[in-house]
Amino acid sequence: MTIELNDERIELERAAWAEQQANTLTAEAAARVQMAITAHARATEQNRYEVEKELKRVVRHPAAE
Repeated sequence: MTIELNDERIELERAAWAEQQANTLTAEAAARVQMAITAHARATEQNRYEVEKELKRVVRHPAAE
């Protein structure tokens, strides 16, 4: 099954990843990303872990696409 991600989720993860790399990630930012992942997984009836894994791959390893 293909996991489709929208721009909003990708941008949330990009912002959180940038904060994490700058060592400024807040619990609130991390929670926003997790809530978006969970909501998407529920809405599409997909595994939350797989959605998160794909989102991180798209953001952190874009050349792999």
